[in-house]
Amino acid sequence: MKLSVLDQSPIRTNASPDASIRESIVLAQACEAFGYHRYWLSEHHSSGSVAGSAPEILAAAIAASTRRIRVGAAGIMLPHYAALKVAEQFRVLEAIAPGRIDLGLGRAPGSDGRTALALNPNAHTAADMFPAQVRDVAAWVSGSPLPADHPFRTIIAEPRGPHAPEIWILGSSNYGAQLAAWFGLPYAFAYFFSDGAGASEALHAYHTQFRQPEPAEAQKRAAVTVFALACETEEEANYWAKSRGAFWAMRNRGHYIPLPSPEEAEQFDFSETEKAQMQISLQRNFIGAAPRVAERLRELERELQLDEIAITTAVYDPAVRTKSYELLAREFGMI
Repeated sequence: MKLSVLDQSPIRTNASPDASIRESIVLAQACEAFGYHRYWLSEHHSSGSVAGSAPEILAAAIAASTRRIRVGAAGIMLPHYAALKVAEQFRVLEAIAPGRIDLGLGRAPGSDGRTALALNPNAHTAADMFPAQVRDVAAWVSGSPLPADHPFRTIIAEPRGPHAPEIWILGSSNYGAQLAAWFGLPYAFAYFFSDGAGASEALHAYHTQFRQPEPAEAQKRAAVTVFALACETEEEANYWAKSRGAFWAMRNRGHYIPLPSPEEAEQFDFSETEKAQMQISLQRNFIGAAPRVAERLRELERELQLDEIAITTAVYDPAVRTKSYELLAREFGMI
């Protein structure tokens, strides 16, 4: 099983949001040294919690400052954009880092409805076009022909070259799993969105409905993205996890706040019900001493028949986040 990274460029209290972007570049370089397979960047808009609004730009910076690790988006929220422009952006990325670029495609807005409308005035119907957009992006990215009756069949996404970005379908429901299976593409389930709810069903659908494309340009590959925080001790992990607990409790109230420090997290006034829900959520994530976190990740791999796990870690101290990735890399024999 491969280990990879999903970075959302989390915004922290008492820090300027633009610092989160620079922290992502530094973390990517560290994770390359730790032996991680790929480094994915998320897309969110008008958020007080996440700074990563343009993964295609951040991916270019990371690709230019690394040498081995695969780099890409997880994902590009395709209904916001024209398929041709997305294909062109990732063909340029492929020219910057040949053989190292990933293009994860998602249907969710990564924002609220008003922001989605600001990004695309046709947002109310764009999601329905997602399968057709996936078909078009895949063809333009790879240089494969579009259907004979397609109005844009003769258009080319430059710059062409010997390599093509690797396309993944992202999702948190059966819809994305079935779409990935239909197109014969790799699939990544957003396990951390819902603490794993629906993962088994979606991955079962993917495994059982997968259609091998002809020619066989893609392989059946299943991944999940999980929240994991590994520390030297359980006590240390629980201390830093307070930030995530408070963040998710506020998110459930509809408030997308910067990640608080553990001390700030303790000052929030949560109800007993919210505190119980926070505890359940933290237990379902992968938080603790590094050996136990690694053991649980291996259990998840076996349970869901995974080829890869991408880890997202939002913690108040950037050094603690980097250390968590290092500890897990050591547990898996990557360094």
